[in-house]
Amino acid sequence: MTGLLVCVAVLVAAGIFGILHKRADGRIRVRDKDTAQQLTAGEIGGELGERATLLQFSTAFCAPCRATRRTLGEVAGMVDGVRHVELDAEAHRDLVRRLGIVRTPTVLVLDAGGAVVRRASGQPRKADVIAALGDAV
Repeated sequence: MTGLLVCVAVLVAAGIFGILHKRADGRIRVRDKDTAQQLTAGEIGGELGERATLLQFSTAFCAPCRATRRTLGEVAGMVDGVRHVELDAEAHRDLVRRLGIVRTPTVLVLDAGGAVVRRASGQPRKADVIAALGDAV
């Protein structure tokens, strides 16, 4: 009987964790510490966009990273002055540590000056990326 109760408790806890993780995955949000961070063109390995930059941190074997690359590329193509830059997280470990990136894909929305205005961990939806650009431009 005790084994059954433990099994049920573990299943309930795993279910709750799964639901909470699914709700947060890919959601674009702003945190107070993000707004204080500023990135330069040299740090991201290319020019910032005229109006905004979608900075994506990826790894080689990350399947959601490929879908995120397509989504961000489409959005950057739709909105004038927006640039998509993808960085390999393993090749830029100092920047990853400084920005507190713990998983890939992670997307940072930068304004024209390079300030982080929004961030998403996981694969964001196209509509959420477009809405987040409204804060950057």
